[in-house]
Amino acid sequence: MGEAIKEAVAAEEHVAPGAISGFIAKFTVLRGARRELWLTFLIKFLIYAAYSVTNKTMVLWLSKDLGFSDQAAGALVGWVWAPAMTVFTLLAGSLTDAIGLRRTFFLGVAICTVARSVMVVTTIPWLALVCGVLPLAVGEALGTPVLLAATRVYSTTQQRSISFSIIYAIMNVGYFVAGWVFDFVRRLDFHPTFFGFAPTTHQQLFMVSLGLEIILFPTIYFLRRRAERERETHPTILGTIRASAAETTDLFRRLLGQSAFFRLLVFFLLIGFLKAIFLQMDYVFPKFGDRELGLNAPVGKLAGINSILIIFLAPLVGALTQKYSAYRMVIIGGAICAAGVFIMSLPTDWFVSAANSVPGQFLGHSYLGVSGTIHPYYVMTTLYLAVFSVGEAFYSPRVYEYAASIAPPGQEASYGSLAYLPFLVGKLLVGTSGWLLAAFCPEQGPRHSGIMWFIFALAAAVAPVGLFVFQRYIRVHEAGRAD
Repeated sequence: MGEAIKEAVAAEEHVAPGAISGFIAKFTVLRGARRELWLTFLIKFLIYAAYSVTNKTMVLWLSKDLGFSDQAAGALVGWVWAPAMTVFTLLAGSLTDAIGLRRTFFLGVAICTVARSVMVVTTIPWLALVCGVLPLAVGEALGTPVLLAATRVYSTTQQRSISFSIIYAIMNVGYFVAGWVFDFVRRLDFHPTFFGFAPTTHQQLFMVSLGLEIILFPTIYFLRRRAERERETHPTILGTIRASAAETTDLFRRLLGQSAFFRLLVFFLLIGFLKAIFLQMDYVFPKFGDRELGLNAPVGKLAGINSILIIFLAPLVGALTQKYSAYRMVIIGGAICAAGVFIMSLPTDWFVSAANSVPGQFLGHSYLGVSGTIHPYYVMTTLYLAVFSVGEAFYSPRVYEYAASIAPPGQEASYGSLAYLPFLVGKLLVGTSGWLLAAFCPEQGPRHSGIMWFIFALAAAVAPVGLFVFQRYIRVHEAGRAD
């Protein structure tokens, strides 16, 4: 992997400073990018489209198809499946550095394909969890750090910031497509039968994820890297496994001996409070939407507002802020995100006139396809997501860049995998969502959803405050940055 980075740095080109030409040059640095970088972008889209469809469906599937309560479904997602995926992601980084990008991609996609197949065909709780959900966590974990490492390896130093911004935008294209698919399948209310098998709406959504997963196989086949050829000299599969295990153990041991490793851990723990807000759109919002806005509310299209904005904002902000350190941008973006969440905790009466206005009617009737009166939460959610998206464009791509840019040569995937540690913290926090939903937004009875959102907003504020106050102790120098 170190040789590939040297090749990338050698291919580095100068970007002319200067007004319009300098701004355009920030994007045109990708003109000579390697084919593998473009394939990485495509793989990113397919993986995250499949992942997002599954994520939005998971909580509803657990409750409606498998019979779990709000509390149990939230705990299974927040404290079992999601943390398991994060833990495996942390371990997968070292494995990727040991056996190479392409092999790890293939292994992860194969496991995901089998796991999704199980989730499509069964509603037996123990079988769905043991043979579907948990293996899926392993498969997803094997794919995530590889994408970060591939972006770092296949891009030059000049291309690095814009590449991470673009790959983050592509991820949001996947989220946007997944949101539309989620709403479409739910509203279609289709009841097909295949040789006596009648998949539920949620199983049909899992079938879409499975289809996207299968498409990944030919895509990954065309992803190659010269630097991995020397790893193919192992005479047997057993020998390859032994050598990879030894190298993985050695890499992880070296990580534990680096001071930057522990400072990065604290950095990511704080970021986790922001990720909890991001995750609630999948784990909380589907039930919140059905209960506050009506059954089968278009929560996918609502979440798509965030994706639409990020698709344009992430590359734009990335281009305009290339000269600034990733750490600084994370603080600024985190503060904006936290401020946006507080909008959802405000009284809905304040937004009735906005919901009845021309923009509010266009939002509800034209974009979301809602009939009748437009609930103020539609407007509030739109405003919240707009502000949150601005902050996200500043901070989120730079979190991944920060992990990659402070990584020692040859350990890009190991450090890149740590960029998913915030999701572990966020998922543990979201694991309480079942109790919050039951207490403040129950399926039956009075609701006080504003209190639930206020709790989320306070949690989000922990990140920028902590990063600013403790930056003297946790900040690490970024490669290629003067500050």
